[in-house]
Amino acid sequence: MFKKRDRNEIREIRHARVRKKISGTPDMPRLSVYRSLKHIQVQLIDDVAGKTLCSASTLEKGVQDQLNDLDKKGAAKLVGKLLAERALEAGVKSVVFDRGGYVYTGRVAEVAAGAREAGLDF
Repeated sequence: MFKKRDRNEIREIRHARVRKKISGTPDMPRLSVYRSLKHIQVQLIDDVAGKTLCSASTLEKGVQDQLNDLDKKGAAKLVGKLLAERALEAGVKSVVFDRGGYVYTGRVAEVAAGAREAGLDF
């Protein structure tokens, strides 16, 4: 009898396959996306040093105040813009996009669009 894998397990396998090919460096960190049912979290990671350079999330107090009139896609775009602003302050201009095994549509694509609008290149 076969055991059917759940969707998150399949996503983790897909993410591991993508992570074999991409890696963040100090010059070009990895923009990693995590998406749950209610929230979205993004962070810039330098894989060489193993450090997170900056992050943004819908769980932050300042962001939650702005979420009242936004849907989940609008919130994702706002988080992308916020991360890009923090990245530019830290001196990062270009990143490698890591979609986290999620399909590049909806909220994941909105994070990328928000980051591009705010000035990040990828």
